[in-house]
Amino acid sequence: MLKMKDERCELCGRSPLRTTVHHLVPRENGGVEGPTANLCQACHKQIHALFTNDELAAFYHTIPRLEEHPDMEKYLRFIRKQPPEKQITIHKSNRKKRK
Repeated sequence: MLKMKDERCELCGRSPLRTTVHHLVPRENGGVEGPTANLCQACHKQIHALFTNDELAAFYHTIPRLEEHPDMEKYLRFIRKQPPEKQITIHKSNRKKRK
């Protein structure tokens, strides 16, 4: 779901930008009615490029846990330096491709 009003991304903190609603526990893993976070499109895509839905449901279902992962830490250092309107290309991690 895309929100059109300007908000801050709950992961990278950039603003103003459009945000998407991210289910912290994926919907297919029972998170339909669970907590959500408003994320910029780049952060939302990065999460799904790095983690499987099972990984998100089992452990990475909070913003602090996402921030603690070494690949996300590296990504967040990069993205926080980028202007919110910049288009970011996201690639799937090699770790996720092997599974």
